[in-house]
Amino acid sequence: MAMTGLEIERLIRERFPDARIDVVDLAGDGDHFSASVVCEVFRGKSRIQQHQMVYAALQGLMGGVLHALALQTSAPE
Repeated sequence: MAMTGLEIERLIRERFPDARIDVVDLAGDGDHFSASVVCEVFRGKSRIQQHQMVYAALQGLMGGVLHALALQTSAPE
């Protein structure tokens, strides 16, 4: 069962309501996405910690329903 970019964005937004989020379906198959998440809560956190926070927001869907997610995270400039 594939996901949509809107579903991924909704899950991330539930955890980070003030974030700027951009999700793109890279292959048009609902399995391979890229996401950019810019949020103040990432300030002072390592890139690994930021990614872990986003993966937690995806509620265990990575590696299952969501096969691949190229993730970029940062705090606002």
